[in-house]
Amino acid sequence: MKPIIAIALSGGVDSLVAARLLKDQGHEVFGVHFFTGYETGSAQPVPAAVRESAETLAADLAAQLALPVEVVDCSREFKRRVVDDFTRAYASGRTPNPCLICNPAIKFGVLLQFVCERGASQLATGHYARVLADGSGGFKLLKGLDPLKEQSYFLARLTSRQLARTCFPLGAMTKTEVLRLARTHGLVPIRGGESQDVCFVREGAYTGFLAAQRGFNPRPGAIVDTRGNVLGNHRGLHRFTLGQRRGINCPAPEPYYVVRIEHRQNRLVVGSRRDLLTDRCRVEAINWIGPPPHARLRAHTRVRYRHHGAPATLTPLDAATADVAFDTLQSAVTPGQGAVFYSGEEVLGGGWIGDPAPAV
Repeated sequence: MKPIIAIALSGGVDSLVAARLLKDQGHEVFGVHFFTGYETGSAQPVPAAVRESAETLAADLAAQLALPVEVVDCSREFKRRVVDDFTRAYASGRTPNPCLICNPAIKFGVLLQFVCERGASQLATGHYARVLADGSGGFKLLKGLDPLKEQSYFLARLTSRQLARTCFPLGAMTKTEVLRLARTHGLVPIRGGESQDVCFVREGAYTGFLAAQRGFNPRPGAIVDTRGNVLGNHRGLHRFTLGQRRGINCPAPEPYYVVRIEHRQNRLVVGSRRDLLTDRCRVEAINWIGPPPHARLRAHTRVRYRHHGAPATLTPLDAATADVAFDTLQSAVTPGQGAVFYSGEEVLGGGWIGDPAPAV
């Protein structure tokens, strides 16, 4: 008898097709649709207002797929683990990536525990990634085969133990194939569009969202160039990230870019595009999917999702910290973002880019 598999259903085409594939393979499948409480666009969670629409969506999915779908309220943990971390990161001058928190903590944390308690042996999602048993009781995370859609970067903080209970039916497929299957089987997404990087902030209004969070108190401060000359004033460091050009509003013969955010001094440091280049960074709180390395190793390192990655040498400092030396200069290596390490198709692990060494 094949194992029971739960499928996380967002209402989008990817999870719909993933569910249909699992059913066609003969698995006993049930669906779960979780809500965070932020679906209304509010800067504070409103679970009561969201539950009814979540239950309606779940009923529509159940009818379309002919399988049971349960609704899971993740609002409390989502606020504590994802939104509060997002707020703290901006308050400390870093630029966070909430998906790298949400996947291990919510989807493959809270939700995985829920489905296991309901008898499922695995939780499937519509991610474009692959899992492979390593032959010694562990599991590896591999890139999805579609280079335009693969999402292993966002899953790099899953542990081998979590990977043992995951299933990615779309990992060996392309988006074109998924859309073709959806048309063939008459699957109609209930929620259009692609998943957003920051699903709880609508229309990119980070400043308003952050301002509404309890305890978030941005302070105006100085804008300086790389030599320390004061050029103007900012209205809060949370409005900026490395490489940003808009919003600086300091006249100059050439455009200024944000090259450093100095949280302690409450200063925004701007400079030329060349000043964004670096050949190294430190990565902290690394989740190694396999055993942590004890010696230098070579890896392809991605410093943000849309980054193609760059060859680098990793020098472990302890089990969860490493210095990364890139073979070539990289632009806008941003504190708070995820650095993910690859060996070919395999994800070795991922951590957080730390603050740069203070300027002398």
